[in-house]
Amino acid sequence: MPSPSGDLATPTIDRRRFLLTSAGGGAALVVVPAVAGWLPAADAKTAVQAAAFVDDYRTNVVANQTPETNAVVRILGGFAKVWKTGGAWNTGTPLMPEVLRANMRYCARVTAARTDAQAKESFIVDRQHQSYSVIAGLGPLAELYRTGAKAVTSITGAPDGTPAGKISDTVPAGAPAGSAIGAGSYDSDLGQVARLVDTVRGPFASGNPAKFAFQYPRPWRMNEDSEVVDTGAKDAFGFPVYDSRVSVAPQLLRQRAETPAEDGGFPSGHTNALHLAALAYAYAVPERFQELVTRAFELSHTRIVAGMHSTVDVLGGRVMATALAAAALADPANAELKAAAHAQALAYFRQHTGTTADTLYAYAHSAGTEADPYADREANARTVRPKLTYVLTRQGRDEPLTVPKGAEVLLETRQPYLTAAQRREVLRTTALPAGYVLLDGFEQWGRLDLFSASDGYGAFDSDVTVTLDAAAGGFDAADTWRNDIRGEGGLTKRGTGTLTLSGHNRFHGGTVVEGGVLVGASANALGQGDVRVVGGTLRADKVLRVRGAYVQEGDTRLELPLRRNHGPALEVSGRVVLGRGAVLSLRLDPEHPPVAGSTVPVVEAQRLRGQFDRIEVNSPALRAVPVYTTEGLSVRLLRR
Repeated sequence: MPSPSGDLATPTIDRRRFLLTSAGGGAALVVVPAVAGWLPAADAKTAVQAAAFVDDYRTNVVANQTPETNAVVRILGGFAKVWKTGGAWNTGTPLMPEVLRANMRYCARVTAARTDAQAKESFIVDRQHQSYSVIAGLGPLAELYRTGAKAVTSITGAPDGTPAGKISDTVPAGAPAGSAIGAGSYDSDLGQVARLVDTVRGPFASGNPAKFAFQYPRPWRMNEDSEVVDTGAKDAFGFPVYDSRVSVAPQLLRQRAETPAEDGGFPSGHTNALHLAALAYAYAVPERFQELVTRAFELSHTRIVAGMHSTVDVLGGRVMATALAAAALADPANAELKAAAHAQALAYFRQHTGTTADTLYAYAHSAGTEADPYADREANARTVRPKLTYVLTRQGRDEPLTVPKGAEVLLETRQPYLTAAQRREVLRTTALPAGYVLLDGFEQWGRLDLFSASDGYGAFDSDVTVTLDAAAGGFDAADTWRNDIRGEGGLTKRGTGTLTLSGHNRFHGGTVVEGGVLVGASANALGQGDVRVVGGTLRADKVLRVRGAYVQEGDTRLELPLRRNHGPALEVSGRVVLGRGAVLSLRLDPEHPPVAGSTVPVVEAQRLRGQFDRIEVNSPALRAVPVYTTEGLSVRLLRR
């Protein structure tokens, strides 16, 4: 199994000269020419000729430390525009000093504001096996996983001060027989999942070759032997310019490496390991995909809080982990393992929760925020979004993204009802814009936003047809797209399953329901175009707006809510055409239901033609009498 340590060694500038440049502004440091002359000119040439990362990831070994020879060094080439490697660990040239100044100031600000509790948390994350740390992202399934996988840790707390010596994660005394640190034991009920996590974190997933290649120092090493002067100026964050010192959490002072030349900062090994583990778990347990991604971002941030890494280090670790996870999952050699791990996790959790494939997702999200720190999606988004770019600012014009080869495998179990090409479109349309220097390296893996991608398309740039199968269960049977979908294309819903749209959508190509259920969970769920229901059911959770025409025909259903003293449930800007076989099903609002004898507006349109074959109400005590006009429909509720 891999070592619990995610940060091992690297090299990297003259600490005093770099710090003063960072603190006071001015010209970039010019020092010894870089040993690796490939930064950055040859990187562009290499990128043209290089193999795709997923086909070349096994070149990531310590013997290979140039973009010509190492796929990881190549995809991290965006950093070569910021930093030129020197001939020793403490030499180098900031090529974009404004980025590195902002980087140091951010780290100084965060460590200065660090609480005792945060220092202790950062110690636990530093010393605990990363694969174990990520398990908490499973929420209500976490303890079941630990038991089933026989996963244990000896790092459950942190001392108040500085420990006397090095501390490592081990199997604690008294642990059940066969227990293992990290993801758990291969000889367990979840052994295939544990094996998948370790495989994704395998021999070609180390951050050390890139650390040696870039030789960028950890932030705390830039403090040593430095004089700091208060200039009276404030930085972009409102902090004094002199406040450029980064303090390491007291609990970690003796956990640091002692050989500077073997202890570089970029990329962060812990961050790499945390994201690799999270994406492996997310493949096996996609019901918690977004929460596991959030967990990895949150844990990675503790590397900055600890004073052990800087923002650029953490960004680099995430970029390489995204690519490495995709490469391992796309590798044909791991095809049987990943399928077995996913099947094993589903069977185990169903058995131990009494759920089905259709109800496991609800169980996995059944706890409140007190028991599940990731139960609030909006809070998760607030955690992740600023950490996608940290101190980086956009420069230049946006460029379209070609999704890296194989990246779609990361969504394979989360969106199994989509084709590989469609999953690539999800990744493309939810990606970050170009212009963030560290994220724009070869193949631009850093632009992928897996948190957003797990919520479906970000745009319909052409027409999208999606088919869900109710009999298949899980996400194959039902899913929700929460993003605000833009674009000129439209959506066609097929199959027997259910798709829910909950974003403020602005796509213009229209919506067609041909089968199953399409749920509009927001007023603007159906975008800007026409809506046609020619099969299956269109359901509105709230008031639903159609910006074009609405047509319903054949054996179809429209399900709308009814609320007392409220406007029409369906507002149509254009005309409404109702054909033979169309059914209207009305659901009384449980909190504000209309009463018997009242007349409630249902549909408002520019013009209405035709009638529903049947109107139903989900109340045994009431029946609905339609009142049609040329511009809409109301119902009079009468007692049966």
